[in-house]
Amino acid sequence: MNTFPKPQGLAFDLAELEQAAALVHQVVPPTPQYAWPKLKRRVGCDVWVKHENHTPTGAFKVRGGLVYLDRLLRAHPKTPGIISATRGNHGQSIAFAAARNGIPAIIYVPHNNSLDQNSAIAGFGAKLVEFGKDFDEAKHEAFRVADAEGLHFIPSFHRDLVAGVASYALELFRSVGKLDAVYVGIGMGSGIAGLITVRDLLGLTTEIIGVGMAKAPATLRSYAAGRPIKTSTAQTFADGLATREPNTDAVAIICGGAARMVEVSEDAVADAMRFYFDDTHQVAEGAGAAPLAALLQERDRMPNKNVAVVLTGGNIERARYLQVLGGVTPAA
Repeated sequence: MNTFPKPQGLAFDLAELEQAAALVHQVVPPTPQYAWPKLKRRVGCDVWVKHENHTPTGAFKVRGGLVYLDRLLRAHPKTPGIISATRGNHGQSIAFAAARNGIPAIIYVPHNNSLDQNSAIAGFGAKLVEFGKDFDEAKHEAFRVADAEGLHFIPSFHRDLVAGVASYALELFRSVGKLDAVYVGIGMGSGIAGLITVRDLLGLTTEIIGVGMAKAPATLRSYAAGRPIKTSTAQTFADGLATREPNTDAVAIICGGAARMVEVSEDAVADAMRFYFDDTHQVAEGAGAAPLAALLQERDRMPNKNVAVVLTGGNIERARYLQVLGGVTPAA
């Protein structure tokens, strides 16, 4: 069993989460959750898909950006500008919220990042800067520039981001009722933190199961060790799960509230993307399909249960998606 010090400053009550959800819903209507019959036949249990691919940015992260920027500008209305780093969905979220609030935004991405994600971030009006070989190098440079230029740096895991993201968990649990388990991918951890928080506030017994990539195992290793473990690489085509440096508070929440972690392969995620298209006609990016890949891997544990998977996003460029539909697992 993992033991870890209780994280400081990340606890919410239900009233605060309700307020965050109300703010999110002014811009992002509640996303649907469907129990797809073909997925049920494939897996052998009821499978509810939480469709976070149905937001204005095509991913769940937009919820966190809206709440973070609202709280930042209420507390510091003269903030001159914001800066952050991303592989895509977090950056879209911050750029989207910055545009709505009329504040300049700079978003750092690594070299060779998804051109589709880059153009979407720039499309919301943010300045896009390429730096480094991966997300973590881009993150460190963005932080350096923020300090040098007096800009506000927005991390990928923060209490206010989790408060916004948790609105999807409120929607899911209140719409479906009793769930035996929810599978969710873990990048920096806001998605799973939101699920764990809401599960506990509602007094539910649902297992929250985290999913990580075999080629980006930092969070998997951190959960096993009960403390943050960094890795030297995170080379996965599921770029939303590609992190080398887990957040300390996120790891604490995961160790304290997740039932277990499941490691999935690149091939398993590509298969899950194809199954999503075949069974639901939904486009899932790699990170968005990872929870379904994990459920398929654990199907023998879930017969006749009521299970949800979070389709966190559908932002994948056409050429890569065509590779997947053609039976090829993309390179990182």
